[in-house]
Amino acid sequence: MNRRQAAAASALVLAFVMPLPLAAAGSAVAAPATSVVAAAPATPAAAAAAAERQGVQITLPRPTGRHAVGQDTLHLVDRSRTDPWARTGPRELMVTLRYPAQRGTGSTASYLSDEEARGMLAPGKLERFISVETLSGTTTHSRERARPVPGRFPLVILSPGFTVHRATLTSLAEDLASRGYVVATVDHAYESAGTAFPGGRVLECLACTRVKESGETVESYRTVSDNRARDVSFLLDRLTGRSPAWRHAGLIDRGRIAMAGHSVGGAGTAAAMAGDRRIRAGVDMDGTLFTPVPEEGLGSRPFLLLGAGDTVPGREESWDRGWRRLDGWKRWITFDKADHFTFTDVPSIGDQTGAPPLKSQLSGDRSIQLTRSYVGAFFDRHLKGIPQPLLDGPSADAPEAVFHRP
Repeated sequence: MNRRQAAAASALVLAFVMPLPLAAAGSAVAAPATSVVAAAPATPAAAAAAAERQGVQITLPRPTGRHAVGQDTLHLVDRSRTDPWARTGPRELMVTLRYPAQRGTGSTASYLSDEEARGMLAPGKLERFISVETLSGTTTHSRERARPVPGRFPLVILSPGFTVHRATLTSLAEDLASRGYVVATVDHAYESAGTAFPGGRVLECLACTRVKESGETVESYRTVSDNRARDVSFLLDRLTGRSPAWRHAGLIDRGRIAMAGHSVGGAGTAAAMAGDRRIRAGVDMDGTLFTPVPEEGLGSRPFLLLGAGDTVPGREESWDRGWRRLDGWKRWITFDKADHFTFTDVPSIGDQTGAPPLKSQLSGDRSIQLTRSYVGAFFDRHLKGIPQPLLDGPSADAPEAVFHRP
């Protein structure tokens, strides 16, 4: 996200990351977030609208696959590494695992806990649009402790944007699980606001402070993406090693592993692939490649650059350079009229709570539909071997998708 995009971001997005800096695609140095909401004085009409919206029930789009979706949560500790942001203690991850499940089993999973919703919404800045109770009261289509469907399934790792909770990738994760994938969505410690860890800890975004102190340089953001690559390799060790940390690890087909990430999570995807051959395919959703694709490429492994409307050749230097180095199957696709947050749940939540619109002209439902379609098609093609004409060129069913061939 470049400076112009950051300035145009909606009040909802800003509140999700306030008072933290935005780091995303399109610029080596991201603009710090400033509060659009706080600048506007409260009025009786706004107070009445807020009261009305307290009763809003947010509903995420239903998954499109044939399976129900089970959900587990893991807390993982890498004692071989000191946390790079706290600079003390081991590195920790929180991971939401979703998997194909048997219908009618398990209990409904919440989108966020009260503590996480409170941390994400930056109290005092978003009452006119959404309350802590509304966000924490949102339910998902996943079922906690549901019985898994028998079989072995490809594994997809999802990494969120900088400052952003892993829950914002819920709609994509649930859809992939319903279509026959195990999906591990990761929160990287101290890199988001409001992530709950065991022991009643809700961690602040120390990484945001460190990056800002360093001047928000390419090198400082590369530290984020490089650390995420190490996190993902550790996660794969714990999910696919001899003594796996997850009780349903037998569902994972260890020969079919891929990754996708939003914003700096996309940069982390390329970095993780460069360092770990277990990851067979990757998707960068509108993230500047702060960790460059190696000059020798990614070992002929497929990679999808999936961007917002203005992440086009000639305007995103890291993608221009990365495209030339990608040595396997590759596509550069952008969604016309899309915003940096099109690839997350944020537009859908904004549509339902009356928040000001994003720069995107796509509805929340259409944003999620497009993201699910193209990311799902990519993984179906490269992990399941299913032909996907959607990835071969423009489609009448998706006029927003633009194919670029630099």
